[in-house]
Amino acid sequence: QVQLVESGGGSVQAGGSLRLSCAASGYTSSSNCMVWFRQAPGKEREGVAGIYTGSSSTYYADSVKGRFTVSQDNARNTTSLQMNSLKFEDTAMYYCAAAPTEDRRWCSLFWHRGSVFGSWGQGTQVTVSS
Repeated sequence: QVQLVESGGGSVQAGGSLRLSCAASGYTSSSNCMVWFRQAPGKEREGVAGIYTGSSSTYYADSVKGRFTVSQDNARNTTSLQMNSLKFEDTAMYYCAAAPTEDRRWCSLFWHRGSVFGSWGQGTQVTVSS
């Protein structure tokens, strides 16, 4: 099973930026669907951004398009989430998740569905003050 460790969370004022990183080890596949999810208190878990490591195809929730950028460094097995123009409503615990797959289309269809991911990090808190 893949081990995932997130870092980079913190507190920032609205309009600011943060960069999250997810370091992975123990990959069982040459390609993976890597996704950042978030969950705020009292709200459902939400898929924020995903990337298929085999082609670097990216996927975003409408709420973060144009503000967040997901990227992959295959040499370092690290998935990053650059978050700009942060809003109060971005406040949440952010989790990295991984699913091994050689099928880019599968990732494009299911990246936002947390139930299909078997590997999760411990989470990192992002707090945006208005």
